[in-house]
Amino acid sequence: MKTAQVYKKEPFYDPLLLVNRSHALENPSETPAGLVDVSTFMPVMPGQKVYLLFPAASALKALLDHLDAKGVITAVSGWRSFSEQVNIYKDSLIENGEEFTKKYVAWPGCSEHETGLAIDLGLTMENMDFIRPWFPYDGICETFRNLAPSYGFILRYAKEKENVTGISHEPWHFRYVGTPHSEIITQKGLCLEEYIENFNKKNNPQG
Repeated sequence: MKTAQVYKKEPFYDPLLLVNRSHALENPSETPAGLVDVSTFMPVMPGQKVYLLFPAASALKALLDHLDAKGVITAVSGWRSFSEQVNIYKDSLIENGEEFTKKYVAWPGCSEHETGLAIDLGLTMENMDFIRPWFPYDGICETFRNLAPSYGFILRYAKEKENVTGISHEPWHFRYVGTPHSEIITQKGLCLEEYIENFNKKNNPQG
């Protein structure tokens, strides 16, 4: 298994950090510096504390301000510690079974949520689902999704890329990669794995 280099402190983070089942965080027990509590500018799912790295939090706030959607969209899950990811994975195995868990919950140390660059969002409602919040392809949620690339976010797990990402379609999961990466990824219909592979080939043609 390859390891992804984890940033030590702001602003030396990597917006294109690839974290998945094949690219684990080098030091998953470390807490990235520069985490921001998003409850300061948007609703958070009851019982949860949601944090993002400053660049991602700042971009998210700007997007919500643009949409005037602070009360309509709720933050469900952001940065998670390694121990929290372990507990979520174990609990899902018990509650939902192995097949479901492999589709929707990343292996501890291999979750984007451990980077501070990913967030799960849901349409504000009672009794929100923590693992699969409702973020439909219409209304304010679709407007958010369409504008997200302009603010540095991509829809990370598209249905047509399940065979590449290894994660089932997640309409609620957004990853901050920064611009112009987010716009290029979306325009070309790529997932992050494909974009980074193409990026590396372009910059290391002999590699």
